[in-house]
Amino acid sequence: MTLRRTRIRIAAGAAALGSVSVLVAPVSAVAGSHRERVPGGAVVSVGQAADLTAEEVAEELRGKIDPSQVRYGVTAYRIVYRTTDSAGAPTTASQLVVLPKNGARHLSTVSWLHGTTVHRKDVASENPKSNDRLVALLFASTGRAVSAPDYVGLGSGEGFHPYGDPGATVAASVDGLRAARTFAHRNGRELKRKVQISGFSQGGPATMLVGRALQQEDADRYFRPGALAPVSGPYNLSAFEAAAADDKIAKSGIYLAYFVIAWNRMYGLYTSPGDAFRSPYDSRVEDLFDGHHTAEQIVGELPTASKDLFTEDFLNKIRKPEGVLKDRLRPMDNTCDWRPDVGVEIFHGRGDKDVDFSHAAYCADQLRRNGAAHRLTDVGDHDHNESVRQALPRIVRFFDESAKTG
Repeated sequence: MTLRRTRIRIAAGAAALGSVSVLVAPVSAVAGSHRERVPGGAVVSVGQAADLTAEEVAEELRGKIDPSQVRYGVTAYRIVYRTTDSAGAPTTASQLVVLPKNGARHLSTVSWLHGTTVHRKDVASENPKSNDRLVALLFASTGRAVSAPDYVGLGSGEGFHPYGDPGATVAASVDGLRAARTFAHRNGRELKRKVQISGFSQGGPATMLVGRALQQEDADRYFRPGALAPVSGPYNLSAFEAAAADDKIAKSGIYLAYFVIAWNRMYGLYTSPGDAFRSPYDSRVEDLFDGHHTAEQIVGELPTASKDLFTEDFLNKIRKPEGVLKDRLRPMDNTCDWRPDVGVEIFHGRGDKDVDFSHAAYCADQLRRNGAAHRLTDVGDHDHNESVRQALPRIVRFFDESAKTG
């Protein structure tokens, strides 16, 4: 995951990291209020974010994402809705919902799950130039409704971002689908039951988490998975973080710092910053990951190598985790360890230096052992960010195929 513009896409997911339940986490400010009686997915507010013709969608995508599959104009909305935080307390989250201007009453639905983002405003609902906004426009322009959740604590939702908590990730994603369904219904349109789920980097393991929740846990009474298309995800989080501790990933220190600070808030990995971070960074590193600093600001303040940012004793704990860290990492190494009853296509690029191709093979092997139908698609000798751009046209075709056979 390279650092681009104001975004960090970290290869550990709302699913990998996100992509486990928490031991310690701030309780939503609304706990104990009337909001506790409001079901997840209830719509709080709606605002139009964009209204584009097919030609305008293609122009937005041109030079970034292949626009050849664009068929329809779209209307995008910023929706705030009820969900739960990492402690299970009521809170709000935001998302981008995009509907095609194709006249269809019943719409297939895509849930797009983004990669890790440090700046709360650099998400699909807020940033018109974000890659995730463009991805949502692409899927909607093919005739689908799109729910692109920002996750808890990003966008215009309340509270902090519980990076790495699968419960909050699944809740924000499923409640986002519910909110999208409610909104579409108010506008005379209906979302079909089977959801096509895809996500990049952190969103790769998140894709598998949300798919499993909808299939095995009946996370929603209506929605069920229709197809799963994870892209360039870190499905073996223990191995990924160990590689970051050994500086085998570009800008390892920045990625590892985000992971460690979030997991310390949730699970208590250290008593004080000086236990994990070298001086003088220990005095300011936590403040930098508050959701209000951009990637560029963070990189300007911190060394990019783990060996320069962390104490050696703490890096050893990452390399050979024990106790609560080991326990919490274990579920994140098994987001693919189940049997989906729908098609799965795992996309990755063999040139990815941020998330090694071995992660995709690891996920495929877990699916194979469970007897799941799946394909592993190498999109070519491309880096992390380019891998998703190469995968997107293939994902559209895969979803088209799945809809015909599902």
